[in-house]
Amino acid sequence: MDSALTTIGLPVALGIIMFGLGLSLTIADFARVGKHPKAVIIALLCQLVLLPAVCFGLVLAFGLPPILAVGMMLLAASPGGTTANLYSHLFRGDVALNISLTALNSVIAVVTLPIITNLAIAYFMPGDTTLGLQFEEVVKVFAYVLLPVVLGMLIRRWKPGFADAMDKPVRIASVIILVVVIGGAVATNWQILVDNFGALAIITILFCIISLTVGYFVPRLFGVRRAQSIASGFEIGIHNSTLAIVIAQTVLGSLDYGLPAAVYGVLMFFVAAAFGFAVLRRVAAKDEEEAPVAS
Repeated sequence: MDSALTTIGLPVALGIIMFGLGLSLTIADFARVGKHPKAVIIALLCQLVLLPAVCFGLVLAFGLPPILAVGMMLLAASPGGTTANLYSHLFRGDVALNISLTALNSVIAVVTLPIITNLAIAYFMPGDTTLGLQFEEVVKVFAYVLLPVVLGMLIRRWKPGFADAMDKPVRIASVIILVVVIGGAVATNWQILVDNFGALAIITILFCIISLTVGYFVPRLFGVRRAQSIASGFEIGIHNSTLAIVIAQTVLGSLDYGLPAAVYGVLMFFVAAAFGFAVLRRVAAKDEEEAPVAS
């Protein structure tokens, strides 16, 4: 698909979303990473190593067509999305850790995303030498991501009152633009989406559930506090599907590679909400068990 709506609209939507993230960031958020090294290291290992391996296994198990298999791996390699911060806030996670992880993941993914995606292309489409993520091209895409974040952080530093006032309008604008752009992309690729929705819906839901579960329970197994584990769960379980779609369109040259991310980007809202309520119920039940019995 070569529509101006996605070619121009998707990078603009992504830039506005990341600008909104920058408005909520300070240098202290990056410094905070050093205060919780165990939580950060475990989350990053889950995000960068465990999840791509899980996704690869799911893709093989479902026998997806090569183009969708590469799209799934592209999604798995994408960093956490800014929506994770909202879910973490709603379900009592450590939002500060979320913000730090989102920023850190976005920087690290400049290197890891092309490596994982190129390995997927080499495995699933070995005869196609026209594809591949060149490092320079990916850097250009991440410039759309990181520069708006830096601009937002500078505004936060110089004009904190203005940053606070702009936070809500920017969030609303990013959601509206993103809905319009993805809606247009879905309409244009409707038949392809319908043909593959069944398999993509199941595998993306499974991938989201596994990502959330790994992100929450693995840190808990290593003694990470509950609030930080909740933050880790949402950070790892909610991928930046918009970034995956942008790379599919602007770098790989076809939105077909972004179909898994498009389906995931819709379904993950419901899966993440259900997971959040399940965690809250688990926390409430545990607190009730540990509460002292009145004499």
